[in-house]
Amino acid sequence: MTKKKPLFILVGPTAVGKTSTSINLAKQLNGEIISADSMQIYKYMDIGTAKVTDEEKQGIKHYLVDEIFPNEKFSAADFQKRANKYISQILVKDKMPIVVGGTGLYVNSLVYDLDFTKAISNNELRKKFESEASRYGNDYVMEKLKEVDLKSAKRIHINDTKRIIRALEVYHETGKPMSESYNNFRKPNPLYDIAFVGLYMDRKKLYDRINYRVDKMIEEGLIDEVKNLINMGYDKDLASMQGLGYKEIINWLDGKYDFEEAIRILKRDSRRFAKRQLTWFRRDNRIKWFDVEKCSDKKDLSKNIANYVRKKLNY
Repeated sequence: MTKKKPLFILVGPTAVGKTSTSINLAKQLNGEIISADSMQIYKYMDIGTAKVTDEEKQGIKHYLVDEIFPNEKFSAADFQKRANKYISQILVKDKMPIVVGGTGLYVNSLVYDLDFTKAISNNELRKKFESEASRYGNDYVMEKLKEVDLKSAKRIHINDTKRIIRALEVYHETGKPMSESYNNFRKPNPLYDIAFVGLYMDRKKLYDRINYRVDKMIEEGLIDEVKNLINMGYDKDLASMQGLGYKEIINWLDGKYDFEEAIRILKRDSRRFAKRQLTWFRRDNRIKWFDVEKCSDKKDLSKNIANYVRKKLNY
């Protein structure tokens, strides 16, 4: 029987303090960090993604940060492939691979046994449903989904057009609801022995931190960052440019609403995003949760987590 590879995963909502905590942990555990953030992978997108700076890294090597251009496509399958490669490279150096981020599907691609090569795909169906969503709105395609797969419809947010369409595509291609395969979806990845840690804090305090972070992004030059991306020729409709912090500034630049409204929407949607992240990760009962406020300082927090990881992985 092949020995499982040790893997430490640190998750949590945006603005909870994953970056600084992970760097402290990498020092204590002799680790290197793999980002599981769907926005930090893009070059030139630094302020709006709260990307870790060279100074913040404190010499700790990071992977899957600044790896692709904003007009390149990057899927969970791409993440899985690269992350597995980097985990192996880190282990060869006798270091601890530490996956850090809040993109749920990226994390799932490592903690569960997901085979993306067997993914069902029908471009014609997808284009048909995309056209219907664009023409009649999300409510229309969501009603279609409710008729064939009520469980998926309840699980997917009304604004998540991509996943609504994906669920419809799976049903019409296979004749079976996606929720049926979803129930068999969560088989642990046999490759890894995982220490899975989540960070959380009082919701009001987290929301205050999110609001402050948005204000700080504006001060640090988010508007110029968005303008520079547009001037470099990156289309406003790219997946990267529709990320939080970018689409709101683009809509303001396009005159869809005034600046104060853009900031209000960005803060609101960032808070909603944090709530969705917590909901996503709370479903996995393997996660050991740490309240960042219950520790006297960041060093105390990382020490407690490091002790848990060492014990869990016999490291």
